[in-house]
Amino acid sequence: FVFSRYQITNLNTKMKILIVEDEPKVADFIKQGLEEQNYEVDLAADGRTGQDKALTGKYDLIVLDVNLPYISGFDVCKNLREKDIKSSIIMLTALGTMDDKIMGFDSGVDDYLVKPFSVYDLKLRVHALLKRI
Repeated sequence: FVFSRYQITNLNTKMKILIVEDEPKVADFIKQGLEEQNYEVDLAADGRTGQDKALTGKYDLIVLDVNLPYISGFDVCKNLREKDIKSSIIMLTALGTMDDKIMGFDSGVDDYLVKPFSVYDLKLRVHALLKRI
């Protein structure tokens, strides 16, 4: 799979992404795909850890699941926005009804992608959000 046409290169610093996903295989799949594009990627397996990392680290973008242990992705996003965290957030979830999407955007996400998803689609969305930085 070649995605070099859309690879983002930043000579000063590597862009940093946080993936908050409780399914290890999905998290590793996303991490590998984004690292192939030269992003620095951190993982969190639950909402509490993800929220703590997002509050204490500097991330350009956060990929956030909804159904997480301890704190839902909707609440994590809302809490981050209330703390004035400006990182772009892509909600990546199996919840795909219109009500779910409305909840996601109301909580402050920048994009909403429903599982199952194409890694190509995710990379395009990541690229689109990060080129605004």
